Amino acid sequence: MKKLLPLLTLLFLFTLLSSHEFWLQPATYIYKKGDKANIRFRVGENFEGENWAGNRSKINFLSLYLNGKKIDLSTAMSDNKGDSLQYTLPQDGTAVIVYNGFNSFIELEPAKFNAYLEEDGLREAMNYRIEHKETDSMSHEFYQRSVKTILQIGEKYDSSFKEVTPLPLDIIPMQHPYLVKDKQKMTMKVLFNKKPLAEQLIKIWYRSDNTTKMEELLTDENGLVSFKIKKSGCWMVSTVKMKHLENDPYANWQSYWGSCTWGYQ
Repeated sequence: MKKLLPLLTLLFLFTLLSSHEFWLQPATYIYKKGDKANIRFRVGENFEGENWAGNRSKINFLSLYLNGKKIDLSTAMSDNKGDSLQYTLPQDGTAVIVYNGFNSFIELEPAKFNAYLEEDGLREAMNYRIEHKETDSMSHEFYQRSVKTILQIGEKYDSSFKEVTPLPLDIIPMQHPYLVKDKQKMTMKVLFNKKPLAEQLIKIWYRSDNTTKMEELLTDENGLVSFKIKKSGCWMVSTVKMKHLENDPYANWQSYWGSCTWGYQ
């Protein structure tokens, strides 16, 4: 039994850490004008996950960027827990749906918080805890989600995909995801408060035929990261930014969870 305890602890930590990814997942990524998009808010790991437990009350902003216009979608959500977005796509073009949530709060015991920082490559936060002798201290953390999904409606390919949005943590393709060629390199820019994030750990998720592959890369000094694309299946690029809070009465950390999804037929 004693030998089982470390294993059970590791499994518990894995379960805790594996619930972090959050993304927008449409039923499909390719549409025709007038189609109704059904977009679910997903939480979990391995690019699978489950529906969130949130509703309209969790929305800071929910917007559609299409053909140079920004449309508020927050009123399309209900007060039902676990609600998804149902929206009729009004025009041809490249549509970007952007969600930012209000802060949530979590407390973690020292070992769990340290494992979480290691799992997500949050070395800056871990180094702060080491330097300030806080590795044995509880964490009190605000966290929020900054996510987007990119859809293609018809055959009009516009530049909405590279709009800089109000998301605190913004992941932006440098090439049009629906015009990029198979096996070509895709480059993403990662911004935090509209400034490039250098040496940031990025996870590249690819899901096809019920199988998920994940690759970890670091951004360069300009917040850029590149990887080879396959024009099949679904893609997600995700990352986490953690900041230490000074003199906050409730929390000593603020994290931002970002993702960008798109996919092919």
